[in-house]
Amino acid sequence: MIEMGQLLAGPFCGQLMGDFGCEVIKIEQPGTGDPVREWGREKANGESLLWPVIARNKKCITLNARVPEGQAIIQKLAATSDFLLENFRPGTLEKWNLGYDVLSKINPGLIMVRVSGYGQTGPYSYRAGYAAVGEAMGGLRYVVGDPSTPPSRVGISLGDTTAATNACMGALMALQNRHVTGKGQVVDSAIYESVLQLMESLVTEYDKAGYIRERTGSFLPKIAPSNIYPAKDGQYLIAANQDTVFKRLAEVMGQPELAADPRYATHIARGERQKELDDMIGAWSKTKTTKELAEMLDAAGVPSGLMYRAPEMLADPHFKAREAIIEVWDKHLGAIKMQSTFPKLSDTPGQVNWTGPDMGEHNDEIYKGLLKMDDATLKDLRARGII
Repeated sequence: MIEMGQLLAGPFCGQLMGDFGCEVIKIEQPGTGDPVREWGREKANGESLLWPVIARNKKCITLNARVPEGQAIIQKLAATSDFLLENFRPGTLEKWNLGYDVLSKINPGLIMVRVSGYGQTGPYSYRAGYAAVGEAMGGLRYVVGDPSTPPSRVGISLGDTTAATNACMGALMALQNRHVTGKGQVVDSAIYESVLQLMESLVTEYDKAGYIRERTGSFLPKIAPSNIYPAKDGQYLIAANQDTVFKRLAEVMGQPELAADPRYATHIARGERQKELDDMIGAWSKTKTTKELAEMLDAAGVPSGLMYRAPEMLADPHFKAREAIIEVWDKHLGAIKMQSTFPKLSDTPGQVNWTGPDMGEHNDEIYKGLLKMDDATLKDLRARGII
């Protein structure tokens, strides 16, 4: 895979592909590189703590794609590549003579994976589109947060990573089709559509019932009980909205009669009395510690759990048993912890072979090894700022 573009929407797709063995050659502008190298609220030794994760398993080369000489090199790479991944504004690659119409003639089996804010077509396609805008247009921002406050944002760039995940899925679908037809194609993943895809029946509810979802805070309307409840020493999530599960919760609470009470016996009835039910459960839960709640609810088979942060994740035995968080070596930061590769495959699991490389770290390997350039050519390309 040739990875062009920067930040998160494209590179997260490259991370997913690289996690499972795809050779990802990341192209960065000489001298500046991907801005993610500098991003992140927290740094260690002056180094970004996002770069080691988002660029793991990738081979990084420098190349100026804005000049004809750089474009010619990308065409050579594309001739033997399975994928080209990019997340520039639509039309940029065409302007650089690197559109699919050009590259598919060089390599008819090439799969071009394109991630953008609004997609490659339509009246908004030319607009700059970051995750925040896509999350708003796709409907997510409006329903996130407390009803007493303006719409909130999720604390991660969910629009970017969702669009990148869709792009990865699309790339694998296109690869499967190529096994049958021998032909590549374009995968067009838009941030706003990837968010829209998550929105369950939001559009259909308005279309058929005139209902517009609003912000509800910690619960979903008519899904009860499923909320965050007070404990003696913190907050605890309990999800018991299914009839059989609610019956088990009622028994744990010492009020088994609730499950037979017509006011609470069914999913629909509980939804109609959501606040009343939440108040009742909260009055019981605050008499217990989070440890007591965990033991009681787990024994009864009632889904529940704490609100995890990084410290809880690192201490949790389930995370450790499944190796959900791994420790890898980074040349600048030493031993660092990060999320592992997901999903888990029984025969061909993913792995992290190295963290985000230095800028141009793999120039010699790619230019000398893959493209067979000699030292004199490389020296000339460096002198002219092409690599």
